[in-house]
Amino acid sequence: MASNGGGGRFDIDGTVPQATVRSAVVSDGPHQPSSLPEPLDDHATGDAPAAEIELAIVTMRFDAADPGAMLAILSKYVVLTRMQPGCRNVDLCASVTRPGRYLLIQKWDSAATQRAHFDSAVMVEMAQACAGILTAAPDIDLWDGPSAHDLA
Repeated sequence: MASNGGGGRFDIDGTVPQATVRSAVVSDGPHQPSSLPEPLDDHATGDAPAAEIELAIVTMRFDAADPGAMLAILSKYVVLTRMQPGCRNVDLCASVTRPGRYLLIQKWDSAATQRAHFDSAVMVEMAQACAGILTAAPDIDLWDGPSAHDLA
């Protein structure tokens, strides 16, 4: 847990369900662990699982009171995260229409590698560095990558 600077707290743990996710949107706002949807599982329907690419895509949106400090924190985080096992890519985007808003887009080999990263020292350090800089808790979301699956 880390402070968001606005008196609230945000939780960086437990954002990814324990099974491979094929389609899910995790949050409508600040992350609440109890709001996680159940992952879709071919075994639950009796269908044979397809040979799927396991891919975890996570977005994290940050609104900062101090954009310069936030950019420095997130830039360091991106470099270190790209070196983590299972990380396919991390992009850092800055909003053109909302100054101080940043978006991280992460792609991971699997939900397990993404979860391991969220428990890592790199993630914890970034969350702690955000104390006093954010105007609200970050919006953390989990996405499916249909273009990575065989849709035929």
